[in-house]
Amino acid sequence: MMIVDPPSPFVARWLRPIRDQLGAAALEPPRALDLAMGRGRHTLALAESGFRAYGVDMKLDAIASAVGAARGRSLAIHAWCADLTIYPLPRERFELVVVCRYLQRDLFPSIAATVVPGGFVVYETFTTHQRALGSGPRSPDHLLEDGELRARFAEFSVLFYEEVRESEAVARIVAQRTRRS
Repeated sequence: MMIVDPPSPFVARWLRPIRDQLGAAALEPPRALDLAMGRGRHTLALAESGFRAYGVDMKLDAIASAVGAARGRSLAIHAWCADLTIYPLPRERFELVVVCRYLQRDLFPSIAATVVPGGFVVYETFTTHQRALGSGPRSPDHLLEDGELRARFAEFSVLFYEEVRESEAVARIVAQRTRRS
């Protein structure tokens, strides 16, 4: 069996409560997207939590690794290789979108648009304060400014938000798309 890194504890903590809330009225398991899935650590966690798990990444070898890991665990995942600056996400398709340790600012509108009304975003990535810790990304293109993540989901209802500086400097949000947005 292929070894896959465990999911972020923050992401993992929210999967079951969101799944339970979405499942109350659903006839089918809710669809969840792991954006910039890499080797699938969150895609696999989504499948294990009862979601119809989808993942997208630009790296075909990473996707192949995730699919192999899913097979090894007898899980079904759907994964595709795409550059989302060229091939946009479908509109109102997913009940949950997970993004972890990835920042591409021009994707924020597409991320918001792919969430169905009443659906959720769980997002966690580095802030500019990570530079002071001497590890992780250094480029401002890959680091959130203070308050930026919350502002990017201003049209959503924020269920949880924090910015921490130890042991990593990250911003984390759980937000729900309002039925009107």
